Amino acid sequence: GLIQRNTSCLFRSDAGAMSPTPMPLAVRVIRAEHDALAAMLKTLPLLLQAQRRADVAPDFGALRAMLFYVDEFPERLHHKKESELLFAKLRALAPELRETLDDLEVDHAQGERAIRELQHSLLAWEQMGEARRQKFEQQLRAYSARYLRHMKREETEVLPHAARVFSAEDWVELDEAFGSHQDPLAPRAGQPVDEAYAP
Repeated sequence: GLIQRNTSCLFRSDAGAMSPTPMPLAVRVIRAEHDALAAMLKTLPLLLQAQRRADVAPDFGALRAMLFYVDEFPERLHHKKESELLFAKLRALAPELRETLDDLEVDHAQGERAIRELQHSLLAWEQMGEARRQKFEQQLRAYSARYLRHMKREETEVLPHAARVFSAEDWVELDEAFGSHQDPLAPRAGQPVDEAYAP
C-alpha cells in the first residue's frame, strides 16, 4: 500500500501467538481509505507538475473534483467514525493513548477548515490567475504533509493498540459502522471505483 505497514503480528487469535486471525473489516476499510486518500494527495502535485511541464492550462475541473472527494469522504465520513467509535473505545480501554488521541482529534477538527481554505485558494487561482498559484501550491503541500503524518500515526499507534485491547464484540460494532462506508475510491470487493473521482 501507499502507507508502509508491518501487519504480520497485529491480529492473533486467543489460542496462541502462531495462529493469526482475519483482519477485522473495520481495519481493512480504514486502510483502504487511507490508501485512496494518500494516492489522491500524491497525485495532485504530480498533476500540477505535469501540466506546468507541458505548458498547458491547469485542469481546474479535475482539481476541484479531487478536493471535493477529500472534503466529502475522508473529512466528513471517515474522520467522524474514527472519532465517535474507534477513538472513543480506545479512550476507555487504553488511557495511555490519551495524548495521541487528543492530537489526532485536533487534526480532525482542523481538517475541515483546512480543506475549505484549500478549496478557496484553488478558486482564487482559477478566478484571479497565476498570481494566486503559489499560495495554493504551498497550502496543498502543507495539507498533504499533515494528512500523511496523521494517517501514519493512526496506523502505527492507534490500530496496533486496538488490536491488543478490543474484544470480538468491539470489532463487530466497528465492522458494522465502517463496513457501511461508500467511499468511491476505496470500494469493497465487487464494487467499482467511481471514475468521476479517479485521479
